[in-house]
Amino acid sequence: MLDMSLIIMVVVLALVFDFINGFHDTANAIATCVSTRAIRPGVAIVGTAILNFLGAMISTGVAKTIGGDIVVSPTLVNEMIIAGLVGAIIWNLLTWWVGMPSSSSHALIGGMIGAIIVSAGVAALNGWGILKIVLSLIISPVSAIITGFIIMKIIFAVCHSFKPAKVNLAANRLQVVSAALMAFSHGSNDAQKSMGIITLALVSGGFITSLEVPDLVKFLCALSMALGTSVGGWKIIRTVGGKIFKMHPVHGFAADLNSAVVIFSATLLHLPVSTTHVVSGSIMGVGSAQRVKAVHWSVARQMVTAWVMTIPCTAVMGALSYVILTKVFF
Repeated sequence: MLDMSLIIMVVVLALVFDFINGFHDTANAIATCVSTRAIRPGVAIVGTAILNFLGAMISTGVAKTIGGDIVVSPTLVNEMIIAGLVGAIIWNLLTWWVGMPSSSSHALIGGMIGAIIVSAGVAALNGWGILKIVLSLIISPVSAIITGFIIMKIIFAVCHSFKPAKVNLAANRLQVVSAALMAFSHGSNDAQKSMGIITLALVSGGFITSLEVPDLVKFLCALSMALGTSVGGWKIIRTVGGKIFKMHPVHGFAADLNSAVVIFSATLLHLPVSTTHVVSGSIMGVGSAQRVKAVHWSVARQMVTAWVMTIPCTAVMGALSYVILTKVFF
């Protein structure tokens, strides 16, 4: 059981995580439109912050998945939830510092798993629930690569008789819409992860009786992510926007549209996905449709390495955080 002081710590850390998630993952929504010069960076960031907030307010299905599918029972949760958040926050800051796109979703899940194993043992983990979450995190970028390739090929087929300059001009204007959809979908999925963690803590502390996300929790998480988004994440924007594949407006439009569709679909299915992975996968798919060699696969390999490393690394960080926190504070 969590007492009031621990509940406050969970809420503060979850909101800090959401804020960092906002500026860490800003690149997901605006990297393509900024790199193709469809929207000015300042306007893109402000618009993304607003749409992230609105997207975060529309649903709580993903929050319930995060809150209910990691541990066998909410009553087993104690200081582990704080340690898991600490591990995830440290990883996000490290990857942001080096400019490497990394999944905040993977970081949170990994941090929680490590802290739970050390504090309550493997038996406390909801094996099927975690498998479902991990599979959705793995399958989503693969799906994004495939559908991004298909969407780009369809656009090529439809526009083959038009001049490239005319196609790019139209795509430049349409990209404002696709980037907005991407930003909205990002908020609809990512902000719910912190909502789920806070709700799980409230159930564990006996402050609420079910994993229904309180309106105040929704508002605070949405606001925190929007504020984080407004700060921007320029290092990661440069990696996602330009180092994977040199994009023109038509490519940016296809990548944003594809990413929004994949993320919205996951949100409707109440599945958490990594928007970082989905956007990167979309760009790889779109680039491959143009020409396989056009994709900078060395950069893509570095990103995939970071994806693979995130859950085990944050699990270790979560476990170490739990050991340190229990010795020093609890």
